[in-house]
Amino acid sequence: MQTYGKLNKVDERYKLKFERAYAYSVEEVWGIVTNPKHFTQWYPFATGEMELRLGGKIYFDDGEGSTYEGVITELAPPHIFAFREIDDLLSIELKTEDDGCCLVFEHTFDDASMSTSVATGWHRCLDALGMIIEGSPVEWPDNAASLRKTYKETFNS
Repeated sequence: MQTYGKLNKVDERYKLKFERAYAYSVEEVWGIVTNPKHFTQWYPFATGEMELRLGGKIYFDDGEGSTYEGVITELAPPHIFAFREIDDLLSIELKTEDDGCCLVFEHTFDDASMSTSVATGWHRCLDALGMIIEGSPVEWPDNAASLRKTYKETFNS
């Protein structure tokens, strides 16, 4: 299951949600999602420095030479990994299914005008995560323009 992201307004903020299914156990996918080496391959600006504990820090590079930190706000291995990055909340939940697991990725943010760009970016990042989970080399296809068009139409933005 590869779905397009869905956008909802929740308490004056916007929540973007993706679901992806994998033919791997929750434990296998958890090990990839939370492994700093893999995290840097699919998560934008991640430096690879991560304190995997509640309240732990995740370090990011802003792309211009400065670093900043996120804070792990929820951690329930091997099912929930959530953190705050600046003012945004990000959550990954892994649910066991008969033939593997379902990954639910949510990003809560304030600026609705960014929804098309945010959805396009996460769609591509989750595609990269899927490649890692499947044991394939990460390749970033040139699909950003078509995804932006799809999300712009879907979100009417």
